[in-house]
Amino acid sequence: MRKRASLAGSGTVIEGDAGAWRPPPQKPARQSKKKPVKPGDTFGVPGYGSSLVTSLVTVLVLVGGWFLITSMHWVKPLFLPSPQAVYAKFISVASEGFASSTLAEHTVASLLRVFGAFALACVTAIPIGVMMGVSRFARGVFDPPIEFYRPLPPLAYLPLIIIWFGIGEFSKVFLIYLAIFAPLAIAARAGVRSVSIEQIHAAYSMGATRRQVVTHVILKSALPEIFTGMRIGIGVGWTTLVAAEMVASTRGLGFMVLNAAEFLASDVVIMGIIVIGFFALCFDVLMRYLEKKLVPWKGRV
Repeated sequence: MRKRASLAGSGTVIEGDAGAWRPPPQKPARQSKKKPVKPGDTFGVPGYGSSLVTSLVTVLVLVGGWFLITSMHWVKPLFLPSPQAVYAKFISVASEGFASSTLAEHTVASLLRVFGAFALACVTAIPIGVMMGVSRFARGVFDPPIEFYRPLPPLAYLPLIIIWFGIGEFSKVFLIYLAIFAPLAIAARAGVRSVSIEQIHAAYSMGATRRQVVTHVILKSALPEIFTGMRIGIGVGWTTLVAAEMVASTRGLGFMVLNAAEFLASDVVIMGIIVIGFFALCFDVLMRYLEKKLVPWKGRV
């Protein structure tokens, strides 16, 4: 049998086999290691991906606009001091103090109030929210008072708290605690109600008790909403801090801002706002990190 190789490189023609054509031999493809596909890479999940670069650009644009407006004297320094003036005041308050206290003393006083109230709210609001989600009796007991006072601004019931508990430190912490309690309890209840009924039935079918279902299925499934409620609650707590430090306070970031506003010291006001926002942002970043570590299944199931 005679063979004739095609010079065109398109294959090999074998005479005697009715002109059968065979493809040219292919080299074995190199095996390349591919990384696992991330969620959203295949179909493009809306909102997926990092926004760090966009956030940094936004901050740079805002700070640059602040520099531009103040350097061009488009706004009087009384209403918007320059970043240099705010930084100079920051150094001055940190070293010499303002209203008989240094910046560190003001900061420590506010942090103790906010995080003390936040810790107390976590200890009480999360269990109550879980009970509201798993028990109709608990929901009937706690839901009416929480839903009643939740829309009220803290300044509305601040006078009543002062009448009941005086003007001491407890009234300030209690006011912040009430502001954090409601959103945290509602978030915990919503997290419990969002648990899939199939997961609960699967746990019962495997012999789990009611307590085990609550602790190992319901509570863990509600963690994403609980973390969201914690982030919202601490934000509400920082906003309530200013109202809490309005009455008979001698130190604190909110007290410093209010005291500076009475003397039209806008540089101190802006500096205090930046410090409050900095600590609030740090706590939010910490909560995001803890949520990522403790709830790795969020958005994947």
